[in-house]
Amino acid sequence: MTDLTRLTIAEARTRLKAKEFSAREITDAYLAAIDAANPQFNAYVAVTHDRAREMSAASDAKLAKGEGGALEGIPLGIKDLFATKGFHTQAASHILDGFKPEYESTVTANLWADGAVMLGKLNMDEFAMGSSNETSYYGPVVNPWRRGANGVGKPDNKQLVPGGSSGGSAAAVAAWLCAGATATDTGGSIRQPAAFTGTVGIKPTYGRVSRWGIVAFASSLDQAGPIARDVRDAAILLKSMASVDAKDTTSVDRPVPDYEAALGQSMKGMKIGIPREYRVDGMPDEIEKLWKQGIEWLRAAGAEIVDISLPHTKYALPAYYIVAPAEASSNLARYDGVRYGLRVPGKDIVDMYEKTRAEGFGREVKRRIMIGTYVLSAGYYDAYYVQAQKVRTLIKRDFENAYRDGIDAILTPATPSAAFGIADEDMAADPVKMYLNDIFTVTVNMAGLPGIAVPAGVDANGLPLGLQLIGRPFDEETLFRAAHVIEQAAGRFEPQKWW
Repeated sequence: MTDLTRLTIAEARTRLKAKEFSAREITDAYLAAIDAANPQFNAYVAVTHDRAREMSAASDAKLAKGEGGALEGIPLGIKDLFATKGFHTQAASHILDGFKPEYESTVTANLWADGAVMLGKLNMDEFAMGSSNETSYYGPVVNPWRRGANGVGKPDNKQLVPGGSSGGSAAAVAAWLCAGATATDTGGSIRQPAAFTGTVGIKPTYGRVSRWGIVAFASSLDQAGPIARDVRDAAILLKSMASVDAKDTTSVDRPVPDYEAALGQSMKGMKIGIPREYRVDGMPDEIEKLWKQGIEWLRAAGAEIVDISLPHTKYALPAYYIVAPAEASSNLARYDGVRYGLRVPGKDIVDMYEKTRAEGFGREVKRRIMIGTYVLSAGYYDAYYVQAQKVRTLIKRDFENAYRDGIDAILTPATPSAAFGIADEDMAADPVKMYLNDIFTVTVNMAGLPGIAVPAGVDANGLPLGLQLIGRPFDEETLFRAAHVIEQAAGRFEPQKWW
């Protein structure tokens, strides 16, 4: 029998229905793989063996009767940001030690209703704040890719980051430790890890997927989406994750299309925009070359390529790093040691608050809380936060103008480089360099648009590189359609197994 962990969701779905193997068998295969490999990757912070077997048994009972949902028996990993009733949900933070919610996030409830099986909770940057998955209280996640491991470039055993904040999700999917994973994206935290690990990640339109039951970072920017092995699997997962939700006032009541049906449709007559502002100073030649290759693939598929301008792009990153920390400082004020999680005793309640937060939050979270509190403080609110929101409006208007002119989707690089090393000295010494990893992705969140990252090539060391497609609001179908063209032209990207 084929290694069950190497099957895509689409393949596993077909073979489960044909009863070629059982949900329990594929679940056990993944659990064995996790038990063997997770010590090398640190992708899971909690593995739910018993729950996974219970869920797979329930799936087998449905499948035996010819029943079952769209994901019946498919084993998934869940980012530690999603509330899972009765199970570890700590946003990879010390301050939420021991927290097991009495409720289920809407996204995971949707997945379980469609028959998915929970393998466990995936590591992440603490409270989703990071671009490398090194800020987690549980330690960094290791990318399954190695320089030179696929016969390209000089071999190097240095451990690489998987990107962040959804690094555990991306690494687990790439290393065959789950069939697919949930993730969240505030400024690129789905698309950047996907690009670093040769996987596919889509950040849907703001409001397409409910945020209820997801630990908040920046409420006007956060959006959940899937990371998967290929475009088809991402389409299957998003169909199950998306829904209107009365518990989330930002949820939009629109029908959820059959995204998988968009794959393979013609690109003829479509206009793909190429924004000149994304050619940033110092961009590596291999990123520029990859971008040109993506343009040619889409042109060959029948799309018209149009140069466009998004003039306020250069202001997106600084504006984002005002808006996001401001919202984070507000959202994280609730963690005080009183009701749940960590509590460090103090001489009075104020002392207890201060000691709990000082010990419970990591360095990056503290940095962002302080930035956010500063820009919201008297005398600085108008100078920073209000100005950043005005820039945000201009960024959104740039996209609206492009789409009004007939552009169907926009093609850009996903990241400015391939994965870098864990504890990289340059990144550790200068947080701004780390923030620059989001330079191609933050505009999408600022404007509330959908964006997808799809692997399209490798760098000089054989590490995966991704391209990004940005779509019209609630037009994820076009993104899947165009991403599938790139995927078919570029081929699949998988790490050479060394573990």
